[in-house]
Amino acid sequence: MNLLDPQTTFSPPDGEGSVQVGLDPRDEIKGAKVFAVYGKGGIGKSTTSSNLSAAFSKLGHRVLQIGCDPKHDSTFTLTKKLMPTVIDVLESVEFHSEELGPEDYMFEGYNGVMCVEAGGPPAGTGCGGYVVGQTVKLLKQHHLLEDTDVVIFDVLGDVVCGGFAAPLQHAERALVVAANDFDSIFAMNRIVAAIGAKAKNYNVRLAGVIANRSAQTDEIDRFSEAIGMERLAHFRDLDAIRRSRLKKCTLFEMEDSPEVLAAQAEYIRLAQLLWHGVDPLAARPMKDRDIFDFLGFE
Repeated sequence: MNLLDPQTTFSPPDGEGSVQVGLDPRDEIKGAKVFAVYGKGGIGKSTTSSNLSAAFSKLGHRVLQIGCDPKHDSTFTLTKKLMPTVIDVLESVEFHSEELGPEDYMFEGYNGVMCVEAGGPPAGTGCGGYVVGQTVKLLKQHHLLEDTDVVIFDVLGDVVCGGFAAPLQHAERALVVAANDFDSIFAMNRIVAAIGAKAKNYNVRLAGVIANRSAQTDEIDRFSEAIGMERLAHFRDLDAIRRSRLKKCTLFEMEDSPEVLAAQAEYIRLAQLLWHGVDPLAARPMKDRDIFDFLGFE
């Protein structure tokens, strides 16, 4: 199978007017609760995803985190290293997936969280949606999803083609990570629109926003109220979180300071909330000009 073959990249269409990769019904993830984490590039999606994965594992759930960014750095705080990507290992066997075993691309991280980095094609040469699809196919081929309670897709930051949207074909709920600033809220608005478009053809629904790296949440809350969003959690801009990235570990492995314990408790609360289920939101994103006028001070 050729990674760059346009016949495998853009077939079949996904809904009216779309040229994104369609989901083969045989590749549907069944049994596990599946979440896709979105947000502006650099907003802390990987940190949020990894700590959320750790929190789910602390609650006794079997967790799989799938990094969907060519940088393949989603899971290094769980595994303590940059792992080879699915595309790397597929390329090493000339895309003969039958020659691969789970140990070639899936690695156990903190507290038993299983970690996969999908990776991506070389810049300008292929579709990220194909990469996500091949990753899920491998996981199903090796029966790795059958013993999983929670799957978390950590998705690249920009609203682009199938690489951005493909995890929404598999997810039950989509989460948006945002800071209390113009750029990340502007990006969140576009992500909400993308989730709404995907919800017309798939089961994914918007769960809400996770406020991150922010002392306050006033702008997030004001915007959320205006479009019909809900804030699910709030994580402040803590030095301990920055240091955890430098130490290549999760927040649950840091010192027991009051701020760290408070953040750990918030992650556990969020994991419990998501496990028990949150109502889907029918948010109404703003037009770009409207959100530009809406945000900020008089």
